[in-house]
Amino acid sequence: MTPLFRRAAAELVGTAFLVAAVIGSGIAAVRLSPNDVGLQLLENSLITGAALVALILALQPVSAAFNPVVTLVERALGLVTTRDVLTLVPAQIAGGVIGAVVANLMFDLDAVTLSTHDRSGSGLWLGEVVATLGLVLIIFGSIRTGRIDTIAYAVGGYITAAYWFTSSTSFANPAVTIARMFSDTFAGIAPASVPMFVLMQLVGGLLALGLVHVLYPHPGKVDQ
Repeated sequence: MTPLFRRAAAELVGTAFLVAAVIGSGIAAVRLSPNDVGLQLLENSLITGAALVALILALQPVSAAFNPVVTLVERALGLVTTRDVLTLVPAQIAGGVIGAVVANLMFDLDAVTLSTHDRSGSGLWLGEVVATLGLVLIIFGSIRTGRIDTIAYAVGGYITAAYWFTSSTSFANPAVTIARMFSDTFAGIAPASVPMFVLMQLVGGLLALGLVHVLYPHPGKVDQ
């Protein structure tokens, strides 16, 4: 079993569990708190953040990006190869779809139900730029200052908060965005809304890459 295969497997499994947590907690939240959207979002955000911490802690020794934007930024920084990207990104997307299907089935829904939840508009698109920029900055700021052990907590905390301070509720992940269109539930996104969300996530990742170079020009230390 090659190291790249193990990394791809970790990305697939991790992204599947992440999407299952996002969609599953959204379904549970609606059923448990049917008349309180704010409480539903709180429940959804807390479970997602907690799942991220656990998944990153468990899978980081193998591979724990769970996000094509993060993997592409890793490639831009020379941390992975093009071959790695071409293997890991499909694994992330496949894992996300599997997670969506499993979440639907766990809650006695059809395996696949295309979402009708339209998420479009300039405010939401800007929200995705901001959400993704912040996520990438937190991850690579931690990496380039030698604080890798803090990433799980930083990412989990940030995503929990970004659910609330971004207009889009912080998808910030193309693999998760694609997967969420396969569940017509609280966390879903209509297929027509997916392309602009993914594009804005890529823009956010590109902006974050530039900011990482400015703030952390020398990996392993911070200039005073």
